[in-house]
Amino acid sequence: MRGAYGFREPRAVNAFFKTYRRESILLGLLVLLAVFVALRQPSFVSPKNLEFIWHDSALLIAMALAQMLVIMSRGIDLSVAANLALTGMLVGMLGQEFPGLPIWVLLPLGLLIGLLLGVVNALLITALEIPPIVATLGTMSIFRGVIYVVSGGEWINSNEMSPAMQAFSSPNTRLLGLSMLEWVSIAAVVLFFLLVHHSRFGREIRALGVNPVAAQYMGIPEKRRLFSLYALSGAVAGAVGVMWVGRYALANTEVALGFELQVIAACVLGGVSIAGGTGTVFGAVVGAFFLVTLYNALPVIGISPFWQMGLVGVAILLAAVFNQGAGRVAGKQILRKEGAAGD
Repeated sequence: MRGAYGFREPRAVNAFFKTYRRESILLGLLVLLAVFVALRQPSFVSPKNLEFIWHDSALLIAMALAQMLVIMSRGIDLSVAANLALTGMLVGMLGQEFPGLPIWVLLPLGLLIGLLLGVVNALLITALEIPPIVATLGTMSIFRGVIYVVSGGEWINSNEMSPAMQAFSSPNTRLLGLSMLEWVSIAAVVLFFLLVHHSRFGREIRALGVNPVAAQYMGIPEKRRLFSLYALSGAVAGAVGVMWVGRYALANTEVALGFELQVIAACVLGGVSIAGGTGTVFGAVVGAFFLVTLYNALPVIGISPFWQMGLVGVAILLAAVFNQGAGRVAGKQILRKEGAAGD
């Protein structure tokens, strides 16, 4: 529909901001943060630096998208960083022994190893009915211990790393002007957007998060869906593990230590509700970008590294408070509508 002067009314834009209100606010804060830092250091918003932030965010984006689905189901996967590290070490050791292996062999192998590790979580949660936070906390420690066992505490350095792994994850390897990790992030966004917002699987995961009892009455196979979900989370972590080790040209027992907290933080910042049922691909992506941008911006404006984690924690708490408040407002609106209908 066109207005009085022949211009199309921005209904699509209004609908977008209404649907993604919290995500849009975070995106606005991200832009303000970039502008503020640019006033101190103009090169921060140069195309080259912005692309570096995108390249640096790619692996976090992929992990946050998988974690988003897990959190939407009222679960959590604390083992993703340990899965990443173990898979990266195993594939790195294989590449060390057989340096001629191509990336199209190493990357699917990492995905398969991560999938198997994810299946361990899935069995603990669905077959033994162990709460996800307990199951994945246990496997997180086990996976970290296995890294030390298989490696003997040894490191794999850049001169021992598979050339294919390093080349694939290097910012200098380009396809149509973008690095391979940037293409990976684009592929992850497209795939998870279809999975979360345009598939039966995504709708059922959301239903399980909103009301598990009602979802069971609807005939949704809860255990099968959760099994697939944690297996998927493991597969993504495994594939990211191969790219992570190639990106930083290092594999040891402390790879990605604490990275699971950054993954969860990106989800929370992006409006994914820990209570389940709420989350969008757009939100998870913006949350990951915001987190990486914040990490890159704080040193530029002269904030001590000792304060960085504290400020990120404050941002997470503010996001959680905002999400909680938004949920309460929505609940009040529903009650008012029901009351009006009964009058």
